Amino acid sequence: MVEFKRRQRKKKVETRNYCKNREPCDVFINHRGSDTKKNIAGLLYDHLSRLGIKPFMDSRNMKPGDKLSDEIDAAIRNCKVAVALLSRNYCESRHCLRELALLMESNKKVLPIFWDVSPSELRVNNTGCQFSDEEHRRFERALEQVKDTIGLTFDSSKGDWSEFLEVASKEVKNLLEYWAENRGDYGVSKNRAGSEVGREAVWFMVNLCGGVCI
Repeated sequence: MVEFKRRQRKKKVETRNYCKNREPCDVFINHRGSDTKKNIAGLLYDHLSRLGIKPFMDSRNMKPGDKLSDEIDAAIRNCKVAVALLSRNYCESRHCLRELALLMESNKKVLPIFWDVSPSELRVNNTGCQFSDEEHRRFERALEQVKDTIGLTFDSSKGDWSEFLEVASKEVKNLLEYWAENRGDYGVSKNRAGSEVGREAVWFMVNLCGGVCI
């Protein structure tokens, strides 16, 4: 146990040093690649890029030879805000859950997007004991936190894709504007005029996308 904690402290120091040499991204896109990389995640990445926002997505920003954990950890620690694209098979991935846990533990503002799945359907299933007890508790805590956050839902068979991208990007921009004003001290996001974007505004945007996130 002592040796494990020593390695963890060393890893954190190495990651901090690594972060110093990395250009920070505006928004980290947490997603299950097999579910979303070729559709919603890729489209959102491209749409944000066209708006002048710098997103990070592993398949787009990483190069052969990059160390996966170093790149991901640095991007999370350096990002301003994040988007969690929660899909049907999301909870089967240790990588997805680990990223989400690190985002929550780093106190990042995360916009959840429930893609073809409802929050109640998402559970950390450890019947095969693929996670340690400590990991299981950590992942469950992070998942409950993001499920308890007001977000967006999208039904890919019924929703308007272009309208959804506009709505999601607008909310990301709101979060980034608030970050710029408060340097990470989040409360409720604000628009350019400084008015609050609260529960009613977010729920209105959710309804445009084909469902209500509860």
